[in-house]
Amino acid sequence: MTINRILCCLVLGLLFHGLYADIPSVSDDSLVSAERHRRTTEIITHIISSYHYKNKPLDDALSSAILDRYLDSLDPNRSYFLASDIRTFEKYRNTLDDALDKQDITPAFEIFRIYRKRVDERVTFSVNLLEEDFYFNKDEDYIFDRRDLAWPATDAEMNDIWRQRVKNDILNLILANKKQDEYKSTLHKRYERIRTSTYQLDANDIFQTFINAYTTSIEPHTAYFSPRTSENFDISMRLSLEGIGAVLSSDNDYTVIQQIIPGGPADLSKQLHKDDKIVGVAQGETGEIVDVIGWRLDDVVDLIRGPKDTVLRLEFLPKDVGPEGPHRIVTLVRNKIKLEEQAAKSSIIDLDDNNRIGVIKLPTFYVDFAAQSKGDKDYKSTTHDVRKLIRDLQKENIKGMVMDLRGNGGGSLSEALELTGLFIEEGPIVQTRDSSSLVEINYDPDPGIEYNGPLAVLVDRNSASASEIFAGAIQDYQRGIVIGEPTFGKGTVQNIVDLNRFVRNSEDDHGRLKTTIAQFFRISGGSNQFKGVVPDIIFPTAKDTSKYGERSLDNALPWDQVKPAEYVKVNAPVDKFPLAYDKHRARIKTDRAFQLLLEERNFIEAANERKSLSLLQSKREDERDQLARTKRNLQNEIRLAQGLQPIPENTDMEEFETDNEEIDEMKNDILLNETANILYDLMNIGRMETRELQAIQQDKPEAINNL
Repeated sequence: MTINRILCCLVLGLLFHGLYADIPSVSDDSLVSAERHRRTTEIITHIISSYHYKNKPLDDALSSAILDRYLDSLDPNRSYFLASDIRTFEKYRNTLDDALDKQDITPAFEIFRIYRKRVDERVTFSVNLLEEDFYFNKDEDYIFDRRDLAWPATDAEMNDIWRQRVKNDILNLILANKKQDEYKSTLHKRYERIRTSTYQLDANDIFQTFINAYTTSIEPHTAYFSPRTSENFDISMRLSLEGIGAVLSSDNDYTVIQQIIPGGPADLSKQLHKDDKIVGVAQGETGEIVDVIGWRLDDVVDLIRGPKDTVLRLEFLPKDVGPEGPHRIVTLVRNKIKLEEQAAKSSIIDLDDNNRIGVIKLPTFYVDFAAQSKGDKDYKSTTHDVRKLIRDLQKENIKGMVMDLRGNGGGSLSEALELTGLFIEEGPIVQTRDSSSLVEINYDPDPGIEYNGPLAVLVDRNSASASEIFAGAIQDYQRGIVIGEPTFGKGTVQNIVDLNRFVRNSEDDHGRLKTTIAQFFRISGGSNQFKGVVPDIIFPTAKDTSKYGERSLDNALPWDQVKPAEYVKVNAPVDKFPLAYDKHRARIKTDRAFQLLLEERNFIEAANERKSLSLLQSKREDERDQLARTKRNLQNEIRLAQGLQPIPENTDMEEFETDNEEIDEMKNDILLNETANILYDLMNIGRMETRELQAIQQDKPEAINNL
């Protein structure tokens, strides 16, 4: 967790706070821990040692991890601290556990003061460099991602790193057709902003960063929320959000879109996507775009927030153009998240011989808690909506059904249980183990079955939490076939604790602690944690799964297992799955649209895996042109395969934005159509009777150990 990730991630909401630039700098004398910090430390260490799911002692080993994580949170790209600084900090390697036991946060402030000094030195050096002339006729590489490299050993080495950084920043702006006075002004503001933001961090910020180095050294989902962060968290949890509808995180000077919220302005624009990087923000239709590279995450959030129905423009770096590709600008109107856009929707895929496959797309597991608590029988919920959609689809004489959970990050646990119950007669759905090792089994709350026909569940790397509970249960019951990519792997339960409950006779706000208290387990005994749900048929879009979800986190809880629950499996023809896989492989080899989709994904991944860039202008221009040509050629092949006209040479691809939105939907449909084909194959392999895919119970219960 970096200093820019004090908020970790935020759903952008309604309130507009003044920009952090209006806050005065904090003096060195003010960077000391207060009594409330000591009280908060005592409460947090007590809660974690007593109630956290992972029993990890506060000892020298944890102290070492805390130090490394704190240094990485301050300087993740190893561009400020010198190796000599790191050697100085080694005195804390095995003592931070003792300091936390004594509620002594002094080491955090001592380290931060040196960090401030190094930031000041780097900014001064960079601003002075802007007055020099740069020439871009030398072929040298700038390593922009230094996270896995050694700390710079000398001032000379550090100066050269920053010389290359400034040179690269200038070249980027030159390639964006900025004149000398423009790029000098932009970069001067950018670098000074780094200094200003750092010097505005107060004792509360330092305390939160250090305590989160402690909590995330235990596991990634345990975090301390300062009073200011708690306010932002409350905004993110409100049912009716006003903003752009995006979850943001910070990564190496960039503000990255971590998730697009269904029904929000960002989602409805069809132009912003997960992993796009926001590099500039402007207010209104004509306001000046403010460069936000290097900004703290909460400062960017403050700039994006605003009243409902107001306009803002975002300049962003699309994920599919590489680390330094051309930027784009999108205009958005701040508004509420439209709940109807989050709701389940149905469609029908017509296959050969008048065979129809129904599709239900579920963006999230939702429920109107307010209406439910009032006793409204018709309150809006996932299960209510899906039940109606199933009945409507059955009237259309569908022969099978696909539940599309791609991109579904979860939601209400009760809805995951009830939704699963629409497809099974009765029985357990998920198990939960708490920190005392007590296992509780959650059952289908409503005996009976709404749909008993052939079923496929389509998932991807972003299907998480409640989605994994549903998909895992369908797989364990052998109720249907799971297709797609290994899922996110989020199998833990968190609780938010108000720390003020533990303090008497104090007007100070001590913030909150999000702590992991339990873990989900499938009824087969294995956990969804870390591994996720592994599909019965894995699409070739799933490349290196270690780079996604919980598997990409260096401190995630490992996979685990408990005793399987007793449940009655039904009769999906799992013995026919290999035959269906063979037919799938043969079909996509000759499916040009599917192969183009794979080529495009490989192209995007290769572009984003780069860690260095050439500072030779001619080479950089050639690389950018080649990247653009490759992207255009792929887009044109996809367009031709879908019956659209190709984009002419020397034409701005943004002029075809409306068509590109259709292309995105078509690319999405490629995987959905293939899922329908696989389900259809299973219904027909060996002249199989449709009832073989139906939810028909076996004669006697059997505990299935599908680990």
